[in-house]
Amino acid sequence: MTLDADRLHRDSLVWDAHSCMPLKPGIDLSALSRHRAAGVDFVSINVGMDMNPWPDVVRVLAHYRAWIADHGDEYVLAGSVAEVLQAKETGKLAIAFDLEGAIPIDGDFALLRLYRDLGVRQMHFIYNRNNAVGGGCHDEDIPLTAFGRSLVEEVNRLGIVVDCSHTGYRTSLDIMAHSTKPVVFSHANPRAFRDHQRNITDEQIRACADTGGVVGINGIGLFLGGTDTETVAACIDYVVQLVGPQHAGIGLDFMFNPEVDDSPPGLDKSYWWPESGGYGGNIGALKTVEPEQLPRLTERLLGLGYGEEDVRNILGGNFLRVAMATWPREGQ
Repeated sequence: MTLDADRLHRDSLVWDAHSCMPLKPGIDLSALSRHRAAGVDFVSINVGMDMNPWPDVVRVLAHYRAWIADHGDEYVLAGSVAEVLQAKETGKLAIAFDLEGAIPIDGDFALLRLYRDLGVRQMHFIYNRNNAVGGGCHDEDIPLTAFGRSLVEEVNRLGIVVDCSHTGYRTSLDIMAHSTKPVVFSHANPRAFRDHQRNITDEQIRACADTGGVVGINGIGLFLGGTDTETVAACIDYVVQLVGPQHAGIGLDFMFNPEVDDSPPGLDKSYWWPESGGYGGNIGALKTVEPEQLPRLTERLLGLGYGEEDVRNILGGNFLRVAMATWPREGQ
């Protein structure tokens, strides 16, 4: 790694918009040290999906919060942009949470507000399969429902980032048209780069950019076409050439401890991750880009001719901008 790339990576705010720990109370989160060692300053960790009952999501949140508080010398639960920046200054990994689907709010906006108060700062409304909000990427392509429109408004009001990952084409376009705040795809790749149902069209990417949002490049090889650093950089470059460097970012979707089965009892995995998607019956076995590759990604982007400011924004500045426009201010 060149000295210029090493300096730039260390000085930049590096933001991973989505990664996953096992959804089990009592789990050790110390594997997050891999993010710290790779120079990551902020990571959003999933706390539940549409297949997870809401009481289980709350228990996971309670455990994650307690673990972070018990390891405050290295980690901090960041509920505001100021806390993210302070964590960077003190060498700690800032963590916030995201929710993958609206079923865990159980139709109750008071429960949604509780999630926000417990640290959820990002949410997509559908996980692969249709629900009361709208369509998933592995299901019938339907529009956003009336309940979905009211949910967009409430999520905007509460200061949670609207995320269209895992969402169907029509519903995602409707969400982006209805939101008054920037909308992101925290972990989704261009479908023109890799043709998979989980990936997104150029129209969706442009609509995201029109909201002021960001497309976070997903590190799962099935959606990327490879897990080498050059492929990640090429995927980022595709987004940049389409909508500009201010709308590209990183959302590795890295699965820590994939050997831990955190499935709810009786889960039909073939429903949520259909065979037609090439998942092979075990989502945890998919090859992924690893956090340790991120410093080399900085070097690769410089090698492609990107200026330092654009690289800083891709590494984290763009998602920071969305958080500044969306998250609650301190004290709210």
